[in-house]
Amino acid sequence: MLDLTIYLFAGAVAGLTAGLFGVGGGLVVVPVLLLVFAVQGVEPTVATHLAIGTSMATVLITGASSAYSHYRLGAVDFPVFLRLAAGMALGGIIGALAAGLLPGDTLQRIFGLFLFSVSAYLLSGWQPPRQDRRGNGDLPVAGTAIGTLSGMMGVSGGTMTVPYLVWRGLLMHRAVGTSALGALPLGLVGTATYLAVGWGHPDLPGKATGYVYWPAFFGIVAASAVVSRYAARLAHRVPARRLRQLFAGFLMLVALRLLLT
Repeated sequence: MLDLTIYLFAGAVAGLTAGLFGVGGGLVVVPVLLLVFAVQGVEPTVATHLAIGTSMATVLITGASSAYSHYRLGAVDFPVFLRLAAGMALGGIIGALAAGLLPGDTLQRIFGLFLFSVSAYLLSGWQPPRQDRRGNGDLPVAGTAIGTLSGMMGVSGGTMTVPYLVWRGLLMHRAVGTSALGALPLGLVGTATYLAVGWGHPDLPGKATGYVYWPAFFGIVAASAVVSRYAARLAHRVPARRLRQLFAGFLMLVALRLLLT
């Protein structure tokens, strides 16, 4: 019951961040799962991979719920999404395969560095200047780069996709909505790859298929799918600067813990 409560809490926070900022819940889910797996005695050889693979699976559900809410609010740019999504799907496969080749402790430190960078970006409040981009040739290339890092880290890529789309000229709410929809192809191919790469690993705990741990998956998505819908509506009404700063501070502390342990 304690583990289930933790999974539900992680899912609620994941849904909140996905809906408000277009920032993938993996930033919360992966660190929480690393802590829970350590307490549960999951083998260190697979704990990080299992946390990231499970997070990637939750991205698919959280992204779908958040994207639907943004779509109903007219905040999805479909021409941009279609060109971006192809690259993100390819990158998701590349990233998941790369993660499967890395030792668990190395992957944990890379994730810590990623969290540290995201926290610094959120705390700075910096946004790229908008450009009047008429061509779309850069979208598949950018999508592949974003998808590769996202697939390796088990996140939806919103921390990269949103600033990139704002730089390309999209308004913030449309950048967030389009980013949320982009999590669907990324989550789909990323989850399939983590299932395949981890299939049959001898150190996996029970109730895991490949690098996806189902009790954590169902607990997280049960909460995130509900919360992300309301958070997406809130993103169109409430300035979230203070919440963003608090979230960034939390990520900084988590990053330091991952890098120092």
